[in-house]
Amino acid sequence: MLHVHLQFDLTPDQIRYLKTLLDGTICLTVGETPQPARFTILVHGFPRREDLLASPNLHTLIIPWAGPPLETLRLAAQFPWLQVHNLPYNAAPTAEMAVALLLAAAKGILPYDRKFREHRWGPPHPGRRNSVLLEGAMALILGYGRVGRRVAEALRGLGMEVRALRRERRPDDPDHVYGPQALPELLPQAAALVICLPHTPETTGLIGARELALLPPQAVLVNVARGEIVDQAALYHALAERRIFAAGIDVWYHYPDRAQRQRDAPVPPAAFPFHQLDNVVMSPHRAGWSEESEDLRLRHLAAALNAAARGQPLPHRIDPARGY
Repeated sequence: MLHVHLQFDLTPDQIRYLKTLLDGTICLTVGETPQPARFTILVHGFPRREDLLASPNLHTLIIPWAGPPLETLRLAAQFPWLQVHNLPYNAAPTAEMAVALLLAAAKGILPYDRKFREHRWGPPHPGRRNSVLLEGAMALILGYGRVGRRVAEALRGLGMEVRALRRERRPDDPDHVYGPQALPELLPQAAALVICLPHTPETTGLIGARELALLPPQAVLVNVARGEIVDQAALYHALAERRIFAAGIDVWYHYPDRAQRQRDAPVPPAAFPFHQLDNVVMSPHRAGWSEESEDLRLRHLAAALNAAARGQPLPHRIDPARGY
């Protein structure tokens, strides 16, 4: 019997559905830590130290989404015997949102929409660039994992020339994939900079004032990874001063807590008033969500747990020290 404890928010219907997907040899508990705790696998995104110490049998932590939080990685690194896995179930909707944000920002969709609602047909900013042509231009994708590869395929379909950076080039990588040392050379050529990187200590602040200054003035930045990868002050000033054309942002710097979410309370997403800029398309960290997302998440989770129950290796293992 495989004992699994699940400690993240699911509705009763979702829990019932998950149980229908699991092998009969899996004993699933949900909610507060059971007493006595005998689980060997913990499903939790933000475990505390006491959660990892609760069961003497624990050997695996599954983070139930794609991007593991830095605080979880730091904690897990203190337990070298603990295997850590994630669930990259949302690569498709995240890539779709990245492309949607890029197109909306590059084509000035929101400024035109606001003006046209007043039945005015002219450009939002007469005498100034109001859109960017993407065909024939270069897109630079930071991060060439499941999301980055999907974005690359879509942008090639738009006629863009794609370059990508990943932390370590692999022997089978195509010629358009570079190591991180190529970033300063590629930024001046990029009409689109799409950030799909995992958030690690090494990627925090990766794009700062120096990197933004290397982008051409027609560049559009899209971030569907984590806010902290881009320095918020540098990004705000680059946009406010029109040193880059626009940005599409799905990930932020401040988030509501659970109680604020339940009340739908207004919580500013950054220390700077991005909402006052008309060259920013803002999205409340929803790139990975779709009507089908929870079903996909539960199916990925069930597949991982069933593999463990059958004595097979769990998929999607990550190294807490590296962050992916």
